[in-house]
Amino acid sequence: MEKATIQWQLAQVVRARREALKISQEAFADSIGMHRAYYSSIERGERNLTVETLARVAKGLRVTIATLAKDAAI
Repeated sequence: MEKATIQWQLAQVVRARREALKISQEAFADSIGMHRAYYSSIERGERNLTVETLARVAKGLRVTIATLAKDAAI
């Protein structure tokens, strides 16, 4: 599977989970100590995330990295 495809799949899951929490990108990014523009690029699938960054996002979404990966089918 191509990296861009994996990034895109993960981005879709992250966005859907954030929206399910009914929180804006800006508020969510602030809550995990990340700049909104950087977080936005994650949701667009433009970032190749480190495990540390993925862990921050998962924690903010109140799920595990494994859950995000499973939901993204990766």
